Amino acid sequence: MLLAGVRPDDVVPSPNIWHWPELYEVENRAQDVDGEIWRVLAERCEWTGLDVLDLGCGDGFHLPRFAETARAVHGVEPHIPLVRRARQRVANLSSVEVMVGAAQRIPLPDACVDVVHARTAYFFGPGCEPGLAEADRVLRPGGVLAIVDLDGRGVPYGDWLRADLPKYDPVKIEEFFADEGFDSRDAGTTWRFENRKSLEAVLRIEFSAPVAAKAIASVGGLSFPVGYRVRTRRKPSGLVHPDR
Repeated sequence: MLLAGVRPDDVVPSPNIWHWPELYEVENRAQDVDGEIWRVLAERCEWTGLDVLDLGCGDGFHLPRFAETARAVHGVEPHIPLVRRARQRVANLSSVEVMVGAAQRIPLPDACVDVVHARTAYFFGPGCEPGLAEADRVLRPGGVLAIVDLDGRGVPYGDWLRADLPKYDPVKIEEFFADEGFDSRDAGTTWRFENRKSLEAVLRIEFSAPVAAKAIASVGGLSFPVGYRVRTRRKPSGLVHPDR
């Protein structure tokens, strides 16, 4: 079922969380155990006392973190089963609402939020221009669009990513976001799991069977580094002159 405002051609199914939400919860808990992404985000776009949109929020894993200090938090997710899970997660948080919607068709009015956060969702480089325009539409002047993206240049995760996606070009992606006016910062994180079974299961939902097998064989212990790029662009707060 798709609700009003969400069309089938708006949505590209996620290859992992849509099909394995319980396992993706394990992955979320293992990611960035030292909080490096949150540290970089806080430097680039403070959200205390402000209104936040988590775009492509999945089952709402990051919503409570924003709700700790934000004035209001909106989660938008196209996949109905994940929307239900997200609403259950935040049922006791009065400042949070979760809505069905797509990045290209956000179910919010113009200029209503101060921060749009999208973590490894939709904004993967060329082709995401409709979502960029929608994010600008719902941002207030001076608001920030913050995109957290995997760094395809990093070792070892970037190597595994490129092995599965031979047309994926990290250099062109960096050029795209620079041309779109984003400032991109490195966030070097550690993924750490409670046991090998969880680590191996997560790698198997992230990569094809051959690449996952090589990744599993190359990782000793319960952790490995994963690089991210935190990309931010602030919406102008005044008049923009075309010759500047």
